[in-house]
Amino acid sequence: MPDPIRESTKEPAKTPIKEHFQLKETIVTIAADNQTHIEAAKEAIRIHRAVLETYILSDPYFQLTLEPYECPENAPEVVKRMVKAGNIMGIGPMSAVAGTISALAVEAMVEAGARYAIVDNGGDIALINDRPVVVGIYAGQSPIKNLGLIFEPRDSITGVCTSAGTVGPSISFGMADAAAVFSDDVSLADAAATALGNEVGIGKESVEASFRAVKGIPRIKGALVIQGEYIGMWGQVPRITRADVRYEYITKA
Repeated sequence: MPDPIRESTKEPAKTPIKEHFQLKETIVTIAADNQTHIEAAKEAIRIHRAVLETYILSDPYFQLTLEPYECPENAPEVVKRMVKAGNIMGIGPMSAVAGTISALAVEAMVEAGARYAIVDNGGDIALINDRPVVVGIYAGQSPIKNLGLIFEPRDSITGVCTSAGTVGPSISFGMADAAAVFSDDVSLADAAATALGNEVGIGKESVEASFRAVKGIPRIKGALVIQGEYIGMWGQVPRITRADVRYEYITKA
C-alpha cells in the first residue's frame, strides 16, 4: 500500500503539516499547508462516516454484500459514490469506502482553499498538489522495494488506491503484494484496485493476466501490480523513482 507522501521540487520546499487522525475504523494521514485545511478534512470525515453508519443501520446488507448493489435514489452522496464504483467493477460497494472517504475529505479541503491536499486512508489516497509529490508503494515481503511514483502538479483531484492479498486487513481473494489503480475518480480507483487484486495469483503470467480486470473501463488511467519478484504495469502510470518506503510511514487501517 502507498506510504504517506514526501515532496520533490526544485523550488524552495514548503513544509506541509501532516496529521494522523483516527475515527473508529477510519485511520488517515492528512497533509496540507494550512491547519484550517486539515480541520476541514477531519470534519468531512466525521460527517460522511456518520451518514454512512446511519445508512448501514437502515440496510445492513449494504455492508455485507460482495456483489453489485441497487442504490435507492434518495441515498446519501457517500453511498451513491460507493455503489457506482462497486457496480462498475462488479463487486460490493464497501470495496470503495476508503477511497470515497478520502475523496470527500480532499474535496472539503479544496473548498476551504487548499491547493495542496492529501488524504491517505490506509493506502487509498486522494490528492491535489501544486508541487510534485512522490507516493511510495509498499509491497510487503516482495523483493521489489523502495518504489516511488511521481505525481506532477495538478489543479484537480486524482487518486491512487491499492489493494493487497498479502498486506493489510482488507478483503482480497488474490495474492498481490500490491495492486494499485490510478484514476481521477477516487472511488472507482478503490473498487478497481480490489477487483485487480482479486485477479492476481502466483507468477509472471498471473500478473500479466490480472489487468483484464481494469482494461477498457472508462476513467481508469492505469494500474500496477507487484507479486513476489514480478511487477507489471498497464496504461498510464506515473513516472517511477526510488523512494525510501518504510513500514512505519504507512497509514495503517
